[in-house]
Amino acid sequence: MRRMNMSTSQPGTEIGYTWPIRVYYEDTDAGGIVFYANYLKFFERARTEWLRACGVDQHRLAEETGAIFIVCSTAVDYRAPARLDDIVKIVSRIERLGRASVDFTQEAWREGTLLASGSIRVGCVDRDALRPAAIPASVLAALRRGPQAS
Repeated sequence: MRRMNMSTSQPGTEIGYTWPIRVYYEDTDAGGIVFYANYLKFFERARTEWLRACGVDQHRLAEETGAIFIVCSTAVDYRAPARLDDIVKIVSRIERLGRASVDFTQEAWREGTLLASGSIRVGCVDRDALRPAAIPASVLAALRRGPQAS
């Protein structure tokens, strides 16, 4: 749960945000490894926590502006399995910040081993119309500023 300020590919040294997640029994499949689709859930949680650390309350944002975020596209590469009770660190970076969308790169790491990496595009839409909408200026500013120390 911290900002990072260097540019390599190990957790703790990238520009972005890290969020730890423990693997629970419900996250695993019959083979005892994390079910592949659960990495998308892990990535979602990490982006949500990043927004929270930036001072963005998504519920309040929706109530006050009508803006919500939806996932537009994903692509994930799987490299190594995570197992029950592992602590997986999700490292998230913004690759592109647009007027109505954000492209993220996210990686799942366990003790120096890259488990999965993904590209996720998130779009801002009007909650009622479900049509693209500009990301509110306050959110853009918060994302550019990054997570605040707690």
